[in-house]
Amino acid sequence: MPTTDRSPSSSQPSGYDGAGRLPLEGVRVVALEQAVAGPLATRHLADLGARVIKLERPGEGDFARNYDRAVHGLAAHFVWLNRSKESVCVDLKTPAGREFAAALIGSADVFIQNAAPGVVDRLGLDAETLRAENPSLIVVNISGYGTSGPRRDRKAYDMLV
Repeated sequence: MPTTDRSPSSSQPSGYDGAGRLPLEGVRVVALEQAVAGPLATRHLADLGARVIKLERPGEGDFARNYDRAVHGLAAHFVWLNRSKESVCVDLKTPAGREFAAALIGSADVFIQNAAPGVVDRLGLDAETLRAENPSLIVVNISGYGTSGPRRDRKAYDMLV
């Protein structure tokens, strides 16, 4: 999957200090994300200098890649939300894929996910398991309906919420 060039351009985003550094430089974020909520959150972190590594499914990746082919064969929506990120293909349905993801997340400062309810728990990538290996890991779980209540198991998309 393509890796985006993160080199600074002549039009620097706000937040650069006098030496040309962004506030989140040196922060590593691993993201299990697709659609809008996760990708938008991590795009902001990348814009502020964090190194964002996006985990994607082999063969298809983030389903938003295929909404259209407007930007060099990729969907405009996908390009807009995933600029300045790196992508890694990993098959989380295999033990080796889950082990690779856990090791990558274990080396990160932040793990952000907006997978369907229950997915990270089934994969062994829940906050409790991950923090057993990396106690300082910041874990962000994005959910449309929260983790309790009558709708907690439902998937959420913009128009539903």
